Amino acid sequence: MTEVVNSSIPLIAVIIPLFITLPILLTKNNPNIRDFFSVAGAFTTFLVVFNIYLKVKNGEILEFQLIEFIPGLVLKFKVDAFGVFFALMASFLWFVTTFYSIGYMRGNKEKNQTRFFVFFAISMFAAISAAFSGNLITLYLFYEILTFATYPLVAHKQTKEAIQGARRYLSYLLLTSVMFFLPALIYIYTTIGNLDFTLGGALNSTNNVDKSVLGIMLLLFVFGSAKAAVMPFHLWLPSAMVAPTPVSALLHAVAVVKTGVFVIVRVFVYIYGIDFLKDVFTTNLVTIFAAFTIIVASMVALRQDNIKARLAYSTISQLSYIVLSVSLLSITGAIGAIMHIVAHGFAKITLFFWAGAVYVANHKTKVSELNGIAKYMPYSMAAFTVGALSMIGFPPMAGLISKWFIANGAVEAGKAWVIGILVISALLNAGYFVPIFINAYLKPAQNAHEEHLHEAPLIMLLPIIVTSILTFAIFIYPDMFLNLAKIALGIGG
Repeated sequence: MTEVVNSSIPLIAVIIPLFITLPILLTKNNPNIRDFFSVAGAFTTFLVVFNIYLKVKNGEILEFQLIEFIPGLVLKFKVDAFGVFFALMASFLWFVTTFYSIGYMRGNKEKNQTRFFVFFAISMFAAISAAFSGNLITLYLFYEILTFATYPLVAHKQTKEAIQGARRYLSYLLLTSVMFFLPALIYIYTTIGNLDFTLGGALNSTNNVDKSVLGIMLLLFVFGSAKAAVMPFHLWLPSAMVAPTPVSALLHAVAVVKTGVFVIVRVFVYIYGIDFLKDVFTTNLVTIFAAFTIIVASMVALRQDNIKARLAYSTISQLSYIVLSVSLLSITGAIGAIMHIVAHGFAKITLFFWAGAVYVANHKTKVSELNGIAKYMPYSMAAFTVGALSMIGFPPMAGLISKWFIANGAVEAGKAWVIGILVISALLNAGYFVPIFINAYLKPAQNAHEEHLHEAPLIMLLPIIVTSILTFAIFIYPDMFLNLAKIALGIGG
């Protein structure tokens, strides 16, 4: 039995990332102290979020009202199982990524490191606030703040290419959210008079609503959440790869794209409701768009020689697993969607950490340059192997757990053809990861000077090992996240 409790703890969790920006700025001339504040802030945030998790798993829902504009339109936090699921993953990976970022920034002698850590913290403030949002208007606000906070990170290098990529990033995400998401949000508010997240769907208890119009609004929500990168609104993501690798890890695993799919699952489950959507005709269109994105993005990934570009198109494909799964309108499929958020998060951050390690240690950026590199970077390549196998869905890695639920959700929904999509996608995933294995493990180094190749610095290597171990551990012991997913859908706790 759940109990709603008024509590300021969610506010504390989101304020900590904002609070540490000041000491980070004030200690910019002392990198060791500056980086200490970054690590301490990330760790403290995770501890507070973990405390919230302990309360939520025991049946509490924590609520804190921020501002009430008019009756029914309130900015508030309301931390349920789904919100703490996302925040738990994001806050832990922020802590791990902070260590990695210190190694990357120093190892690569990046400029403007203080600015990087400031906006990294602000981005996590926005992501965790989005996770804790109690209604759609609050979620929309922090979704937009996240877009602005990550813009300086994408443009970090200040080169012409970086500025152009960042502008495309900003324009895509802003235009889609304002042109698509916001009108749909306004329509929902004028239809039911509030935007609260309700288990079973806020619309499910509403009579005399035009489901054809609501079907169009559903498409606006999906494409307006362009951070989820459903085709054709995906091009911002490859453009954002001009950013430093820790930013790419933030974009792909911790905050940005995960916020996009988090929003879509919120809308499907807590605004519309799974049962309500069974009578909404556009749900099948969402499934088709997601299936198309899964296959086409994987095919594009096959042709990318640049490591980060290959991983970017892999992300576009993997995100649509989540969209496809929740659009199946089955409980098992919804569990698969939620579990894939965390399975993809840990595996993909491992892969981007590896890409950054290869670059910092050996200045390699292309798949064709990786010949024999496993001999010189054995620990990094072992971590890459774990992450890549999880992406393919190979046991015993976390990716198999979520894909198993998605496949069973497809059967439950009477859409067995989706299993064919999963199989084809797995083969394509193998198609763009296996060449990396072959080059790294089986081919000799190309030139004599490659003998100077070496493993990544320890401060970068440890986070890679941690996230790869956890990618394996989630397969062995998925209960922590799986139980939260079930509670989030009203079938556990």
